[in-house]
Amino acid sequence: MLVIALTESCADRTDLVGGKAAGLGRLIRRGERVPAGFCITTEAYRGGIVPEAEIAEAYAQLGDGPVAVRSSATAEDLPDASFAGQRGALPDLGLADFLRAYGHRGVAEVDLGVPRWDENLEPVFAMLANLLRGTDPDQAPDRRFARAAATAEATLRDLSVRARRRPVRGRIAIFLLGRARALAGLREAGKFAGLYRLRAMRHHLLFIGAELAAAGRLDQPGDIMFLTLDEAREAVHDGADQRGTAAARKAVHQAESRRRAVPVGLLSDGTDIETVLPARPHTGGTLTGVGAAAGRVTGPARIVHDPTTARVEPGEILVATTTDPGWTPLFLTAGGLVTETGAIMAHGPTVAREYGIPAVISVPGATRRIRTGQLITVDGAAGIVTIDPGPPDPLTGPAADRLTEPAAEL
Repeated sequence: MLVIALTESCADRTDLVGGKAAGLGRLIRRGERVPAGFCITTEAYRGGIVPEAEIAEAYAQLGDGPVAVRSSATAEDLPDASFAGQRGALPDLGLADFLRAYGHRGVAEVDLGVPRWDENLEPVFAMLANLLRGTDPDQAPDRRFARAAATAEATLRDLSVRARRRPVRGRIAIFLLGRARALAGLREAGKFAGLYRLRAMRHHLLFIGAELAAAGRLDQPGDIMFLTLDEAREAVHDGADQRGTAAARKAVHQAESRRRAVPVGLLSDGTDIETVLPARPHTGGTLTGVGAAAGRVTGPARIVHDPTTARVEPGEILVATTTDPGWTPLFLTAGGLVTETGAIMAHGPTVAREYGIPAVISVPGATRRIRTGQLITVDGAAGIVTIDPGPPDPLTGPAADRLTEPAAEL
């Protein structure tokens, strides 16, 4: 379905016709006067198809007279977004070229249920806002990468001189280090290419979900993400009503999404591994983790749970449960990184090393024990995070104990 008429049925098909057309469909449903029109669907857009014959036929049916042409994204004109035109026209920022190259990326991008950047631009604008917070030209990404490259090349030259003591082993080591520098980035190429396939799968599922929602077998097109493939087939081929199944799983998903921390590992009986391991020793305001990017920095902490709407001021220490590629723009202004999980070659530490900022990972409870604005020191070599005690917090210090004493004892 590449071209459809603008009718009240569009009100329930945002994923197919976009937010503006869906809004017009709701106006038609209420009996408002809306000029005749037609929609080129997201199926045509996602398939890169220009249905010229269908467009010509639909255009001819409009008759003579002036017409208006508007673009309509699937993530606009929703209950939590503005209606058509309220935000004004976007300036030419090169977003079209950016989305063609990277629109298939996003936060938690291996999850088919998560919108991509080409569906929801809010994370992209949040990235731009965070980038604009940096006012020091020397901290621009290109200059930081250039400095890191110069340091790496100087280190290789120094190693090559020292390696002359053992000519054979030294030459092999220098060759392998050079190859690693030249080719290590290719480890991301496979995932980058694979995400195109995942985006296509998501688009196909949403299209089927829109058909099922229109037939009354789902409440919303996106609810198809809460069905198994067999359940989706039953809804399509057997007319099974899957609204109850999807709603129940959606409720569980929403409840689980409110968790601040996800267990690093579970035993076969569901036991959280960290609850049976001996607690790591810590002294006062010192947290111990794994050093993942060398360096030492002191700055105010910024606790971030959702990178799509977060901001990190220049010099702030990014503290998170974990990170993935969707978090990368926050590293542009971060002075250091602390995470509760991770590994040396995981996303966060790798990007921290690329940007030249200290990082300590695998710090249990970091997002709970550190507060936004609190001064902390990150020692990436020792794997230690030191919290400046600062003034006592009335909600966590001794005053809190007095506030929560039983009334009978007051």
